[in-house]
Amino acid sequence: MADSAQGPGSAGHLSAGRYVWWLVVSQRGRVAAGASYGSLWMTGLMLPPYVLSRAIDEGLVPGRMPVLLGWVAVLFGVGVANAWLAVMRHRTMTRIRMDATFRTVRAIVAHTLRLGAALPRKVTAGEVVTIGIGDVAVISQTLTMTGPGVGGVLAYGVVAVLLLTVSPLLAGVVLLGVPLLALLVGPLLGRLQGAEARYRERQSGLAARLTDLVGGLRVLNGLGGKEVFADRYRRESRALRDKGYRVGAVTSWVQALGVGLPTLFLAAVTWLAARMAAQGAITVGELVAVYGYAAALVVPVSFFIEGGYDLTRGLVAARRVVRFLRLEPDAADGAGDAAGVGDAAGDAPEAAAVLCDPASGVEVVPGLLTALAAARPGDSAAVVDRLGRFADTSATWGAVRLDEIALPQVRDRILVADNEAELFAGTLREVVSGRRDRTEEAIGRAVRTALAEDIVRGLPDGLDSAVEAQGGNLSGGQRQRLRLVRALLADPEVLLAVEPTSAVDAHTEAGIAARLHDARAGRTTVVTSTSPLLLDRADRVYFLVGGRAVAVGSHRQLLDEQPGYRRLVARGEDENENEDEDEDEDGTEDGGTEDGGTDGGGADGGPAGGGDPALRPAEVAGLPAPKEDTR
Repeated sequence: MADSAQGPGSAGHLSAGRYVWWLVVSQRGRVAAGASYGSLWMTGLMLPPYVLSRAIDEGLVPGRMPVLLGWVAVLFGVGVANAWLAVMRHRTMTRIRMDATFRTVRAIVAHTLRLGAALPRKVTAGEVVTIGIGDVAVISQTLTMTGPGVGGVLAYGVVAVLLLTVSPLLAGVVLLGVPLLALLVGPLLGRLQGAEARYRERQSGLAARLTDLVGGLRVLNGLGGKEVFADRYRRESRALRDKGYRVGAVTSWVQALGVGLPTLFLAAVTWLAARMAAQGAITVGELVAVYGYAAALVVPVSFFIEGGYDLTRGLVAARRVVRFLRLEPDAADGAGDAAGVGDAAGDAPEAAAVLCDPASGVEVVPGLLTALAAARPGDSAAVVDRLGRFADTSATWGAVRLDEIALPQVRDRILVADNEAELFAGTLREVVSGRRDRTEEAIGRAVRTALAEDIVRGLPDGLDSAVEAQGGNLSGGQRQRLRLVRALLADPEVLLAVEPTSAVDAHTEAGIAARLHDARAGRTTVVTSTSPLLLDRADRVYFLVGGRAVAVGSHRQLLDEQPGYRRLVARGEDENENEDEDEDEDGTEDGGTEDGGTDGGGADGGPAGGGDPALRPAEVAGLPAPKEDTR
């Protein structure tokens, strides 16, 4: 399975059928082996009736015991050979299904990486979950028909030849009856495809609703809206159930006909052969043979019907996968998409240079701590998106447009520390170190800057303690501080941090603000926040209204000159006081040892991505971290 990582090429030119065909030709050797085993096995199923008829007519009826024993030995040998072929066919088809599963998963994961930060904006989490859990398995199951499907055609031909030697009439009945069975089931398969497609679409929408409901459970509790969303989910769940019943009804008819029609067909052929035997037109041995042929033919006929059913469902699932693979990354991520350098990609400035966002009027001076304050957090987050090149941007870096610089150079030197970045499972050391090994001294400095010493001390094995996926065994504030530790350890030339202290109490925030300014001295840092504790430590503060900078200066200058800024900051002070009161009521020590809060904080529609892949796992998973209530 070494070649499983190879993608399907340009997915934009693939249809659902061609995607399934790509899965077949990608393992053509294994499929050929499965088809060979399936053909020999199916053909072997037709041999026992022939051997049995010869044993009856040449050995049992005349009373020739040596001949009878000889044919019995042949029958035993055929049975052993068929058993071995059945085992090999099943093993091979299992490998084919597994290969198709991993191949599709790898294609989806590779495309997810290519989409990067654009993924959450182009497809819902529910769609990704539905593809990963259901569609991949359905597509893989479709490839099962490549084995017994081919064998069924050969077995059909073998039976035709054998029956012609017995009775042309019986041969005609059998050869015409099998296609008639397929025609009877065909309309149901077309109806099933439409019902299955509608069911899958509604299923992905409901999965997205469930993801939103679970992710925002604490927020909904605080707003009193949990029951409203739960009722809506229940209504949609009932609607999905009703559609599932319709799909199940059609499926039950397909499966019932797949078993019932061949059985009725077998009964009809047996009745006709019995009448011919009673009239002396065929021998007793030939009657047994005809019954055996018809009974054995039930297997390939059932495979034909089940294969059509699997193909119908597989095409629906493949259509959804292809639709996902056709998604294109944002233009902002286009340069250097594959090799790292696009056709018009240039070089970043050699020395530190000013980052300028014309859309907002923000200019980030090298070596300073710049803060962006906005009444709508989404406005400041949008500026970070453009400065970090995670959205369409006209920003410049020195004298060069940011979107004309090779993307790897931007990612290596500019890091967006998103407040919703994922935390993968691993040890605490691995979580904060990211993609590179860090020294104990470096980790210690970053931990002290983020006031995260209590997190290390509180875990049983310190830095070697296990952290669950998404930081499930940590509080919201602890997760936020670990994200900050990770960003500081990356030590980028330009750090763009979105709401880095929104989930911690005021005392912890004041300490982080002071230490962050000192730790990043001489390095370019941008933070988005409305907290006066953080704003007071900034060298420059931009006050944004409607996404545009209306004033710039120090925190105290803006307090004196801008009434709107003064009201915004005063609101931030009130929120900090409320957070302190909440923590005191819970018995939490000052300093944020058990700081509750939010992973999302104030970033309403925050930045879509970040520079260091270890800091931006949302680019891999495409699923935003849940937001929790801070108050």
